[in-house]
Amino acid sequence: MRIAIASDHAAFSLKRELAQWLAEQGHEVTDLGSDSEASVDYPDYGYAIANHIAEGRAERGIALCGSGIGIAIAVNRHPGARCAQVAEPLSARLARSHNDANVIALGARLIGADMARACIEAFLSTAFAGERHQRRVAKLSHPAIAGACAMKAETA
Repeated sequence: MRIAIASDHAAFSLKRELAQWLAEQGHEVTDLGSDSEASVDYPDYGYAIANHIAEGRAERGIALCGSGIGIAIAVNRHPGARCAQVAEPLSARLARSHNDANVIALGARLIGADMARACIEAFLSTAFAGERHQRRVAKLSHPAIAGACAMKAETA
């Protein structure tokens, strides 16, 4: 699988470890930075991974920062990216099966490398369930559809 990975400075060490592990698993890994523990801005790396995914240059993405929260917000600014911040495997599975997440965000200061690997394994091995979830996921990439539905509900 083609996987993009990106982090800010707080998650640099974990990103490097995970990128190596993913490559050892046979995945094609693109490291979008950061390249050191020198202070950087997580939105830059969130936007980079979102663009990479939306352009089809990777099938899945792994975004990391100190908490996983900020970078998840940055990734989700792109309508072609669906990022879920996860801290354990069940959330990673549900993000894929129910929400067709194409990126997960992990907090390097909140979880260790073993838990991060468990989350990634669940994320990569779970298929989107489709069916009843499909129309909901479609609204995530097309806010006008969701907005029209919300306006209709308010006037009812």
